[in-house]
Amino acid sequence: MDNGSLQLTFKGVLMKKSSNLYNEACKYIPGGVNSPVRAFRSVGGKPIFIERGKGSKIWDIDGNEYIDFVLSWGPLILGHADERIVNAVKESVEKGSSFGAPTKAEVDIARLIVEMVPSIEKVRMVNSGTEATMSAIRLARAYTRRDKIVKFNGCYHGHGDSFLIKAGSGSLTYSLPSSPGVTKCVTKNTIIAEYNDLENIKKIFLENKGEISSVIIEPIAGNMGLVLPEMDFLNGLREITKEEGSLLIFDEVITGFRVSKGGAQEYFGITPDLTTLGKIIGGGFPVGAFGGRSEIMNILAPDGPVYQAGTLSGNPVAMIAGYHTLKILKENPDIYNYLDKLGEKLEDGILDNIKISGAKGVQFVRFGSLSCLFFNNDKVKNAIDALNSSTERYSAYFKEMIKRGIYIAPSQFEISFLSSAHGRDDIENFIKANYSSLKTVFD
Repeated sequence: MDNGSLQLTFKGVLMKKSSNLYNEACKYIPGGVNSPVRAFRSVGGKPIFIERGKGSKIWDIDGNEYIDFVLSWGPLILGHADERIVNAVKESVEKGSSFGAPTKAEVDIARLIVEMVPSIEKVRMVNSGTEATMSAIRLARAYTRRDKIVKFNGCYHGHGDSFLIKAGSGSLTYSLPSSPGVTKCVTKNTIIAEYNDLENIKKIFLENKGEISSVIIEPIAGNMGLVLPEMDFLNGLREITKEEGSLLIFDEVITGFRVSKGGAQEYFGITPDLTTLGKIIGGGFPVGAFGGRSEIMNILAPDGPVYQAGTLSGNPVAMIAGYHTLKILKENPDIYNYLDKLGEKLEDGILDNIKISGAKGVQFVRFGSLSCLFFNNDKVKNAIDALNSSTERYSAYFKEMIKRGIYIAPSQFEISFLSSAHGRDDIENFIKANYSSLKTVFD
């Protein structure tokens, strides 16, 4: 059956307005959505159209209320419509929405990023995480004068051509494009490695001596579900790239300012050469950034020959929202302790539920305010393991959670987020819904 023909319910009631609007959207927008995962194809059903959000809650156009654990895929660490951010944005918009010229807000947020992120001495603002990673790769190739890059199977770095690769018959082969429109000549210099496999990395460098410009990695993988790094793996990766004269790029679009005020690199004590950022640094507005050591960043135009530009880069509204978000996080470090305690409560409740509900083949993974439920018999350490998860069971689970007013990611391979706006009651409601949903799925 076509997933799009199925319909989700909220507490047994059809979401008619969302259904009708989706049908209308399909007339004008490919797939009816502007980003594929929003179409709910992997879980079955038509997407839910959201009307508004406040704090930890969102409301759809049918008037249904949900506790939101997606949070715009991570940016809203302070929750929806935080008054401090809203007021700052209103003041900014009243002065003008865009100028195509420098503003003080760009300097303010750049200074704050440099102060907070260990690896960044200079930073360039862009409009999305995809722009950030594309630009970082170009910069790394220019700096090292090498063409090849290494990325990891299951790590997502946006939809730039060089990143839309899937592994071939082996992780050491140059892989075929995984999207039509991406040419072999673009992807021939991308090598796929396996996450948490240091021996694999050593072999790749041995077989490509002096040719690898950079290795790009999510220090905590969040796009094959939540997959945690083994510490020897990250430390080993840092040592190998230094020895080989290659740049290590941490893609902290998800983890930046999320797992600590200085990101995963601060938490793990590992300093990459370049870092890409997004999500939280825009305070809910479109944004991206990349930064690193001054000697690398200084070869960007206009100081150097590496060209990168953007009409709306450093948009004042996004800069203001991001600046105030980062300022709040820097001045209130207890936010991270609070989020971790919420995460612990969630973890304890879900692990208890798995035991007493009779659910078999379920793995719960958490890191701070990030979490994921794998319908998998084994611990997930890489993309190969993740792909053994049951998407059918996740689909059933997702629908049961939606029925109970809990909004989670419509994909087995995405993750859940917490915000400072979430309270203990929100977590308790999630745990109750989780128990009932697991019982239904496994009965």
